[in-house]
Amino acid sequence: MAEAHQAVGFRPALTSDGAEADLSASVLQEIYLSGLRSWKRHLSRFWNDFLTGVFPASPLSWLFLFSAIQLAWFLQLDPSLGLTEKIKELLPDWGGQHHRLRGVLAAALFASCLWGALIFTLHVALRLLLSYHGWLLEPHGAMSSPTKTWLALVRIFSGRHPMLFSYQRSLPRQPVPSVQDTVRKYLESVRPVLSDEDFDGTAGLAQEFLRLQASLLQWYLQLKSWWASNYVSDWWEEFVYLRSRNSLMVNSNYYMMDFLYVTPTPVQAARAGNAVHALLLYRHRLNRQEILPTLLMGMRPLCSAQYEKIFNTTRVPGVRKDHLRHLRDSRHVAVFHRGRFFRVGTHSPSGLLSPRALEQQFQRILDDPSPACPHEEHLAALTAAPRDLWAQARGTLKSRAGEALEAVEGAAFFVSLDSEPAGLTREDPAASLDAYAHALLAGRGHDRWYDKSFTLIVFSNGKLGLSVEHSWADCPVSGHMWEFTLATECFQLGYSVDGHCKGRPEPALPRPQRLHWDLPDKIHLSISLALRGAKTLSGDTDCHVFPFSHFGKSFIKRCHLSSDSFIQMALQLAHFRDRGHFCLTYESAMTRLFLEGRTETVRSCTREACNFVRAMEDRETTDSQCLSLFRLAVDKHQALLKAAMSGQGVDRHLFALHVVSQLLHLQAPFLDQVHSEQWQLATSQIPVQQTHLFDVHNYPDYVSSGGGFGPVDDHGYGVSYIFMGDDTITFHISSKKSSTKTDSHRLGQHIEDALLDVASLFQEGQRLKRGCRGLGEEEAGNRRGSLPCH
Repeated sequence: MAEAHQAVGFRPALTSDGAEADLSASVLQEIYLSGLRSWKRHLSRFWNDFLTGVFPASPLSWLFLFSAIQLAWFLQLDPSLGLTEKIKELLPDWGGQHHRLRGVLAAALFASCLWGALIFTLHVALRLLLSYHGWLLEPHGAMSSPTKTWLALVRIFSGRHPMLFSYQRSLPRQPVPSVQDTVRKYLESVRPVLSDEDFDGTAGLAQEFLRLQASLLQWYLQLKSWWASNYVSDWWEEFVYLRSRNSLMVNSNYYMMDFLYVTPTPVQAARAGNAVHALLLYRHRLNRQEILPTLLMGMRPLCSAQYEKIFNTTRVPGVRKDHLRHLRDSRHVAVFHRGRFFRVGTHSPSGLLSPRALEQQFQRILDDPSPACPHEEHLAALTAAPRDLWAQARGTLKSRAGEALEAVEGAAFFVSLDSEPAGLTREDPAASLDAYAHALLAGRGHDRWYDKSFTLIVFSNGKLGLSVEHSWADCPVSGHMWEFTLATECFQLGYSVDGHCKGRPEPALPRPQRLHWDLPDKIHLSISLALRGAKTLSGDTDCHVFPFSHFGKSFIKRCHLSSDSFIQMALQLAHFRDRGHFCLTYESAMTRLFLEGRTETVRSCTREACNFVRAMEDRETTDSQCLSLFRLAVDKHQALLKAAMSGQGVDRHLFALHVVSQLLHLQAPFLDQVHSEQWQLATSQIPVQQTHLFDVHNYPDYVSSGGGFGPVDDHGYGVSYIFMGDDTITFHISSKKSSTKTDSHRLGQHIEDALLDVASLFQEGQRLKRGCRGLGEEEAGNRRGSLPCH
């Protein structure tokens, strides 16, 4: 989602020790440290690795194998072909009375060796099977014989009842693409947006790069791909996120929304109690690995590494580089209300507090009349400040108010009890949704702790929202947690008739602990500067949210098209109508088919997409010609998306090459130019991953409305979208108010118009368009010049 903004500002002339222009560490040292970090992560997960490392076998399979060997010996058979006797000879001789014990130990050792060899064979076989990506290239709705055979073999080797991390050892590593292919794909992607002269210059730089630097840089990446878990992901986290010095607010963090049309209870404390309880239930399942791994096609597992840092995680600012601090456990949440901070315990000696007990604690905070201390109210604005400013201020804060700071940074997550309502209102639905999105993305600049892995926001009317820090994971992971939370707190935990959490209060519980901050005078100026910058950034952010309900995923499926590609082509048409020209378009795609994979960029503004858009704007072009061009554009987009998912994208490879060139002090003008590009349109689809949790047919209003992120470029747009059920698509658009070139509401109108125009290329879509606009048949057939029904 928001990683495009960070990638644009990426300046890789840095090493892991924080030195800037003077680079003392070699690229080999960087590769060594990447591998070291990978192995440290594996060692820290030793126990989980032990439990899941034997998958698809199980510890019981060892007992079965040992028992079978003992039974064979009882029947005077030797399945080891003499190896057990060899092992027995190597064991110490403890005397005649222990002869039988030596035999049992020898059999156990042989069973363990055989069991380990079988597990290793299963892992290797499964990894080889999971390295096959031919299924991605299959036409929609069709499956070749090799793919059917592959699916059957994966089913055989995958085992049963996998845990969250069961497949981690079997996932293949992300491949390093051919540098020639990457450069060719890059040149193809920029051709539609460059003039002939600019393209010739870029092509010349590319050829020079291939001739002079590419082979050396590629060699180092190949070396890293063999040594580290992933050749790009750790550098992506470090250089794009943790070394960024920009404010996290709007620039990096993103938000997730509540149900759009319903609020299960208007009682703020009750909604907070159920939501916090549901989140901690999710954490409990996460710790026990009871969350099922995500499977594509119900069979192909995705990497689960990002789940590890959902809870108990804080991004700690540094002068040159931030770092992620993750605790194994935390038994409290930090709460902000009316400028005051509280520590709320989440567990009693008997276990997790009930939703009603948590509601009681939150209500005590809401009823607390004590005022905020001077400057305490705006303290959290420091987390929205540029990272260097916050890092310097945090050093002072830690020395004077270390206990309070630790209570916030060491919390499971942060909770903000807002004093204002939010969400859709009947009086002004459009403005209320826009205000809701803005409150989640930016708030007031001082009422979120942006460093926490996520902040749960509970508004005064019971509406919920989430503000998520981006460096630790990508949107699908936090989205998975959010879907579970909404479904659990609403459908499983539920509320009483009067809107309170079910159960009884626990009056004997200690009251929430008020945190006290000793704020020295020299930090007051930092808070004032941070608050001023946060308010300026917040005031300059224009958010627009609208549900498009004329058609949805079901209509697109009936057209036998990819729903994501359909939307992407409509966005190209809408943006062209808004700005009058084409631009580089960033669409986020996941690479979690590989171990520790994160994202890749799909460059959606293709030559085929531009041809389609020009045809739509040309009155001389017939509908059948436009439809043919549209299908070509969709097919091209699908090819790019599948290439990105299978590790054959463009941008992460070029990014890693750029990092190596900087570490080697090697001038590469082509790579410098690539990473100076501006993404004026950044897009992302919010996936719905757990459809079994929501009954969209009987309860269509109880569906998450997705989330959004800030604009990538000062003169660009950020657009995300989610398919709510079968017949609604919700769009989240952001831009800068200070730009004279962008307007979120204007683009929203163009998007709705473009969707209807594209749909009208199909016979069923023509009826939808007439029904929306109330036009006569002849006028409805005219795609160009119709007013948007926004």
